[in-house]
Amino acid sequence: MIGYLSAMQAAPVLAELAEADPRVVLVSQDLGQLYGFSDRFPERHFDVGISEQNLVGVAAGLAHAGMRPFVLAMAPFLSMRGFEQIRTDCGYNRNHVVFLAPFAGLEAGAWGATHHAIEDIALMRTIPGMTVLSPADPAELMRAVRVAAELDGPVYMRLGAIQPIEGYDAPFELGRAVRLHDGDRVTLLATGPSVAVALEVHDRLAADGIDARVLNVHTIKPLDEDAMLAAARETGALVTIEEHSIIGGLGGAVAEVLAERGEVGSLHRIGLRDVFCTEIGPYEELLRVHGLDADGVEQVVREHLT
Repeated sequence: MIGYLSAMQAAPVLAELAEADPRVVLVSQDLGQLYGFSDRFPERHFDVGISEQNLVGVAAGLAHAGMRPFVLAMAPFLSMRGFEQIRTDCGYNRNHVVFLAPFAGLEAGAWGATHHAIEDIALMRTIPGMTVLSPADPAELMRAVRVAAELDGPVYMRLGAIQPIEGYDAPFELGRAVRLHDGDRVTLLATGPSVAVALEVHDRLAADGIDARVLNVHTIKPLDEDAMLAAARETGALVTIEEHSIIGGLGGAVAEVLAERGEVGSLHRIGLRDVFCTEIGPYEELLRVHGLDADGVEQVVREHLT
């Protein structure tokens, strides 16, 4: 699974942090060894098995005792089974725990609806003081982990099926969306693996003379409100793209900002439209079925501009 492979790519950064700070520890959920970390620091890797509530409680206790815990667990189970503990043990108590959550979105594919994380952004956004990150490619993931390590309070980092984006090396600035392309006709606001989809759609639109701005919204909380407002004023039409329910995710967060600030413009949210993903099949097929591949997104954007 690509998401877990992305999490594995965080191992060198975690090892780097552990080398510099003996307080860095890893707490995981029955995912085996995180090679590059576990083999170097076996005494600092605690696997609690399939017990997400306990996992979060252990991590919170370690943080409360002065350690710097990173948690590695599957996004659907971490965010839903462990929600109360994340909210109370970490959020309410301001414990600095960094949650690395692979298998976000629809990546679990043939494992079915129970294994899809399409509510996790909405859940994590509601926790006061929670930072919510969603990097677009593995290199950005590593930059994000370094930033997350220095933050105060809990951090949730969702890891979907992200793959390298050629030529992308922008610094990771918390709360600052990255403008990947300029444009004045429409803005595509994407997060996580949907950024690569937005880039492909941009190229297709450009071939027909449609200038699309593309923003990588790697920080969902705190959101880059200035970039959202500028996009509304300068392009008029906004389209959010995410492997998440359209309720409470990136699209909902952008809608809140535009409504509160009274910005005039149009917004279309592309995501799962208040449905479960009940289809069983490969990841790419699920994207197609729910209109989250490049063909589906392109069609919606073109309709939105007519």
